[in-house]
Amino acid sequence: MRGLRKHRGAILVNLALAVLVLIWLIPSVGLLVSSFRDRFSIQTSGWWSIFPHREWAVVTVIDPREQGLDANAPMDVEGVTGTFEQLREGVEAPDGKRIKWIGNRRIGRIEVQEKQWAVNWGFTLENYRQVLMGKDFEYAHADGTVEIIPGDDFWGAIFNSLAVAIPSTVIPILIAAFAAYGFAWMNFPGRRLLFILVVALLVVPLQVALVPLLSFYKSLELNGTYLAIWLAHTGFGLALATYLLFNYISTLPRETLESAFIDGASHFTIFLRLILPLSVPALASFAIFQFLWVWNDYLVALIFLGGNPNFEVVTMRLAGIVGDRGQDWHLLTAGAFVSMILPLAVFFSLQRYFVRGLLAGSVKG
Repeated sequence: MRGLRKHRGAILVNLALAVLVLIWLIPSVGLLVSSFRDRFSIQTSGWWSIFPHREWAVVTVIDPREQGLDANAPMDVEGVTGTFEQLREGVEAPDGKRIKWIGNRRIGRIEVQEKQWAVNWGFTLENYRQVLMGKDFEYAHADGTVEIIPGDDFWGAIFNSLAVAIPSTVIPILIAAFAAYGFAWMNFPGRRLLFILVVALLVVPLQVALVPLLSFYKSLELNGTYLAIWLAHTGFGLALATYLLFNYISTLPRETLESAFIDGASHFTIFLRLILPLSVPALASFAIFQFLWVWNDYLVALIFLGGNPNFEVVTMRLAGIVGDRGQDWHLLTAGAFVSMILPLAVFFSLQRYFVRGLLAGSVKG
């Protein structure tokens, strides 16, 4: 009986996790599907219409003028009587059909609609071509007019984001690894006090430091340069990196380090030959955190790179798409999904170290 209850409990837990994962993935699936649909499809139907569903389809079109119908009085159409306002909303007939007035009173038409099974599979790669290639795009409206829409050079933004994210990830990891080793295995005056100060920096809001840093960078003429944002992200990420790496490095076997000291190895040699190879899980965990944070950052990039359009990163480019063409959701979804590919690749390539690095130092004894 106990085994049966345990088995049922495991099934319930797995089902609950599966439901949570499904709910969590729905927005990403919707974003992916929308990125392959054109502007008209996105504006007229939801992304879930790619699945079989029943929708109203026109079976007959009636000209009210030929039928002698007066839009200012109740009208009798296909056995249904209704006013202009009612027909504009749509009136269902006893046989399941819907009578709907399309247009205005003077030049409108009446459609007889019935529900039919349909799927909307009008997929296209044009959104990605426009976003990535940076070429002008011609969009033909229903009235025959052609609108020329400037393309979005996303490759330049991607390269700029890489130029920001990679150094902003590597630099704090290296500095924090040295600091964590010093706090864990070296005795020096004020070690405990300095470590408490590092931990205290975790609660300092990022926004508090933006204005002083901006003024300081202005005096050094660093605003609008990669160096400014590298230093900013390094400073903002050092406290967390030092804390995470300290928890891991302090749990490494003491016997291994003592043997290295007996053999005459220096602190630098031990750090380079032993600490770094053994700390790969913790380093990878923080690398995931820092890379995702920097890649998805908009505020810091806007503050320190906002004045230089040549250094525009992915988040700033996406914000530009929203601001310039707020109704072009087909381009925004394509650009958003392009911006997700690289962070996902980084996470899945390092995810085997993720849990090990997070749990490092959590169990003593």
